[in-house]
Amino acid sequence: MTHYSILEVSPTSEDWIGGYLPAANRLVAQHGGKYLARTTSHEQVEGPERSATLRIVIEWPSKQAAENFMSDPSYVPHREARQAGSTSFHWLIEGKDDLDS
Repeated sequence: MTHYSILEVSPTSEDWIGGYLPAANRLVAQHGGKYLARTTSHEQVEGPERSATLRIVIEWPSKQAAENFMSDPSYVPHREARQAGSTSFHWLIEGKDDLDS
């Protein structure tokens, strides 16, 4: 079943960005992921203010594909660098409607 990664990323350092982007781009594609959005153009329309510099949406063919990407030994050092050099939140969302009756 399709899954979606939803990320909020606010860099606290830019040291990691140059090496991160080429590796993440390659590995997302290698694991069957597709970027649907990577943008600084976003507007919060509900809820208490939650700021983030960048919002990212990735579509995965399955939960396993997303998990394989996140645990890929080639990605782990880049993920750790992003986590150390930013405030990041990442949700993995199953592509289904639990409220459809």
